[in-house]
Amino acid sequence: MNHKKNIISALIELGVFLSQFSSKDYKKSNDALHNDLFFDGFKHQLKLAEEHNRWFTKDNLCYTLNQWSGLLQEKPLNEWLNSYSIPVKNPKNIAIIMAGNIPLVGFHDFLSALVCGHKITIKQSSNDKHLLPFLVAYLNHIEPNLKGTIKFSDQRLEDFDAVIATGSDNTARYFEYYFKNKPSIIRKNRNSVAVLTGRETPEDLEALPKDIFRYYGLGCRSVSKLFVPKNYNFDAFFNAIYEWHPIMNSAKYANNYDYNKAVYLMSEFDLLENGFLMLKEDEHYASPIATLFYEFYDDIENLKSKIKKDSELIQCVVSRDFMPNEVDFGTTQLPKLSDYADQKDTVDFLLKI
Repeated sequence: MNHKKNIISALIELGVFLSQFSSKDYKKSNDALHNDLFFDGFKHQLKLAEEHNRWFTKDNLCYTLNQWSGLLQEKPLNEWLNSYSIPVKNPKNIAIIMAGNIPLVGFHDFLSALVCGHKITIKQSSNDKHLLPFLVAYLNHIEPNLKGTIKFSDQRLEDFDAVIATGSDNTARYFEYYFKNKPSIIRKNRNSVAVLTGRETPEDLEALPKDIFRYYGLGCRSVSKLFVPKNYNFDAFFNAIYEWHPIMNSAKYANNYDYNKAVYLMSEFDLLENGFLMLKEDEHYASPIATLFYEFYDDIENLKSKIKKDSELIQCVVSRDFMPNEVDFGTTQLPKLSDYADQKDTVDFLLKI
């Protein structure tokens, strides 16, 4: 069997299937295979996902599925995989422990193990457990050779050769101890930052809130902190983000905003705020929901050194002409298949086990 060709073909069909759910008015397509078996079932899983985790709004679920339907196409898949020699000659058992902060956040790890030809055991987060099993069932139906190679477990993981685990800094310490004798990729908390110089175009600033507010700021690629020059005037920033004020229609977001604002005011912190986002001067990177930290800088080179020193805490740097590998404004939640989390090439890791 030509594993690579068959897997790419199956993933393309999955992309066509997901494209039907990329906007809020789900639309059946004659191009999608097996809608009679799977369309209504996936609609139900999306409903369950939203009911189970109120951060998984229909808007955010559709955004995720639109993103993946665009990536699961022939051109991006081949561009991603052409530089690798796949599949592996001797498939291993790969354990993947997934986070649940945004919808299908562990899908790329799953995809990487799948294309390499390994057997996969997945331990999902309780916050995101409805979507992936259904998509695996769809893939099994498209490509019967996959049956029996992918399983899900709620139990303690055993009988695996390597592990990819994502969690908080606290759970990562547990992972590092528990998996110390196995090849592993262990991902901890990371956040993303934006570097502003005051020379941004109106279009840059209008794009930035996509990086801040998408998924309510819960992703590791979500901008949680700004670096701004001394005496920076935030007026243009606040004007640019105003169109996102309907985010307060989310009760969970609004409750977080009210709670954090009360805590800050009782603690007598200085705040800048506009009714739906608070800016707090803070040296840390991980800001609470509805809060954006900021820090002043007075020397570009010193700032570059700081960001380099803190690179293990940072996922993306959004800026214009500031540093190599920067991310364009408004694109943090549009990663390519080759944009690996923590800059660790997952496919390369899985091919060398």
